[in-house]
Amino acid sequence: MGLLNRNRPLALAAAGGLLLSLGALAAAAKPLAAPALFPKLKSSSVLVLDQSDSSVLYSRRADVAHPIASITKLMTSLVVLDANQPLDQSIRITDEETDLPRGGVSRLALGTVLTRGDLMHLALMASENRAAQALGVNYPGGVPALVKAMNAKAAALGMVTAHFVDPTGLSSDDVASPEDLSKLVLAASRNPHIREYSTDPSYTVRVRQHLVEFHNTDNLVKNPSWNIIVQKTGFINEAGKCLVMEAVIQGRNVVIVLLDSAGRLTRVADAKRVKSWMESAAHPLQVSMR
Repeated sequence: MGLLNRNRPLALAAAGGLLLSLGALAAAAKPLAAPALFPKLKSSSVLVLDQSDSSVLYSRRADVAHPIASITKLMTSLVVLDANQPLDQSIRITDEETDLPRGGVSRLALGTVLTRGDLMHLALMASENRAAQALGVNYPGGVPALVKAMNAKAAALGMVTAHFVDPTGLSSDDVASPEDLSKLVLAASRNPHIREYSTDPSYTVRVRQHLVEFHNTDNLVKNPSWNIIVQKTGFINEAGKCLVMEAVIQGRNVVIVLLDSAGRLTRVADAKRVKSWMESAAHPLQVSMR
């Protein structure tokens, strides 16, 4: 008994030293692991989703509806394609297309004649407002019928927070949550026309007597380090800068939804941060920040 008591301080000291060593190792390891855990994104609402198993890799206010601006044009295009209207049919830009809400800009002059495919191409790639409006005006039943079909399509896709009132996204009443927008992106990515049109870097059409070149509003489509399946940008004051996409990162099909980015370049910078985050971590952790 006496021998055990005499050795007890030595045992406690050894144990204490072991604990201190483990603590020092943990303290040293913690700063190394931290950078891979949380991408420092500046968009107000975010969702990063692994398409293969629908696992959420990162979310912030992902269940809250928010104005989505021209991301609306993805739904406009889906519904027009569902109606099987011929993409090679010629459509003239009339007074109905030029009467856009305040803030609506366009490079398509009154009287321009383009095919429905051209108009969809410009709406998705260059976010052309008159092009999107023309798709609605020339939908069976006009814009009211198109909007009704857009909301029906949203319901069919399970987009419970989504609501649409026009084909362009110029209205702040066009809203959806990042969770619901991920469903829209996945539906859009299954259509070859939307994939092609939305990721084309540039496209030239004849506007009256002149050839006019349009460029993609998302510069990432020209970046060779990105493999983007489908994308759409958006901006109105109420929505901020927005970006949705499906891209292949580290061999995984990933849906990225970024809403309400304040700075001019923030949405693109956030997309790059997501890509870098995934590339720096072999197995990114699932993160939720409500």
